[in-house]
Amino acid sequence: MDDLTEMLEGTLEGCVLEIIGSEETYGYAITRRHRGDGVHHLAAAGAERVRPGDETAVRGRPPRKFYALNDAGREELAKFWAKWQYLSSRIDRLKGGGR
Repeated sequence: MDDLTEMLEGTLEGCVLEIIGSEETYGYAITRRHRGDGVHHLAAAGAERVRPGDETAVRGRPPRKFYALNDAGREELAKFWAKWQYLSSRIDRLKGGGR
C-alpha cells in the first residue's frame, strides 16, 4: 500500500496508547513489533499519558524504560476509541452508498 503516513498522523497517538495499554512495554519493542503498521516512536503518546515503569537492565545494553498507562492515558484511550467508532461508522456508511 502507498505511504500511509498522512492518514496515520491523526491516529498514531491512540494506537501507541492502545499498545501500551495492552501490556507494559518499552519504546523499541513497540517500534520493532509494529514497524510495518507505521508506528515509529513512543513520543507521540505524550509523557503526561504514560507512567514510566521500572528500568530493566539487559546484559551488555543500557537499561530499558518500561511504560504503562496512567489514569489520564486510559481516559484519552477511551476518548480515542469513541471518536474512532464515530468516524469509522460514517466512513463505512459513505462507502456503502448511504448518507
